[in-house]
Amino acid sequence: MLIDVSAMTQQNRFDIVTAGHFAVDSISFPKTPPVRMVLGGSVTYVSVAAARLGARVSVISKVGKDFPAEYRNWLQRNNVDLSGLRQAEAGATTRFSLEYQATWERRLQLKARAPPITASDIPDSFRARAIHVAPIADELSTDAVKKLRKSAPTLSLDPQGFVRDFTARGIVRLKSWTDPSLMELVDVYKSSSDEIRVVTGTPNIRQAARKILDYGVKVVVVTQGMRGSTLLFDETFFNVPPCNPRKLVDPTGAGDAYIGAFLAEYIRSEDPLWCACVGSASASFVVEDIGPSGFGGREVTYARAREIYEKHIC
Repeated sequence: MLIDVSAMTQQNRFDIVTAGHFAVDSISFPKTPPVRMVLGGSVTYVSVAAARLGARVSVISKVGKDFPAEYRNWLQRNNVDLSGLRQAEAGATTRFSLEYQATWERRLQLKARAPPITASDIPDSFRARAIHVAPIADELSTDAVKKLRKSAPTLSLDPQGFVRDFTARGIVRLKSWTDPSLMELVDVYKSSSDEIRVVTGTPNIRQAARKILDYGVKVVVVTQGMRGSTLLFDETFFNVPPCNPRKLVDPTGAGDAYIGAFLAEYIRSEDPLWCACVGSASASFVVEDIGPSGFGGREVTYARAREIYEKHIC
């Protein structure tokens, strides 16, 4: 049985809604032995990034009774609407253990998984300007995504949760995944370089991006960490350089911050190149602190974005 935290109403209309599980992340680094417990999940980073740029944001998600009240309060203070959040009477909140190495490679382990998100969890009255589908542990059904498609003129997808396989101990590995019936619904696609390779079965990034475009996708974004990102739209490729952070503390959520900021600009009909620069700028703030507490405001984010746009794009 599920309990509605707060029912959505006909009056609830949002700019961006992200669908996927919140998570409680245990993060450890080689030079800082104590494990840090932080709020995680793509929905967190996407939503806060967009909210910092003035977008009205909400989530479709499920958690257990163990989801800390302090996390819920923090999200609301950061202008994330939680009317689409449901709490399961049975089951725990999704939890991951992230162990970073000195090279910033990480070992990811699933410790618990909240109940799946189904089409029945999405109110018929639900509407948004853009919906971002962001599973982290295969928690979204195809029917749920199809229903979300009807709720917004723009559907964005990050397939990371669909391409994750889990060993008996919860260790995360990549697996092949492609659902044509789902991909054909997508307007904006974003994934890491490793993920787009397994989605398309193509090792070359540009060839892989073209395969995604063939489904009818309008914009393809491939994030590549400190190497920046590759953007494909209108049949043209663009290499967007990274916005270098002032310091590198924790890379968790950088790609999610990128697409959250990207979408906040995209729904305002901004040039996708500018959107990518804003995404890169938002990501650069996130990595400067542990967890989702390091976001910059609108003006400082735009200032960093202009540095990239004016020096490398114009």
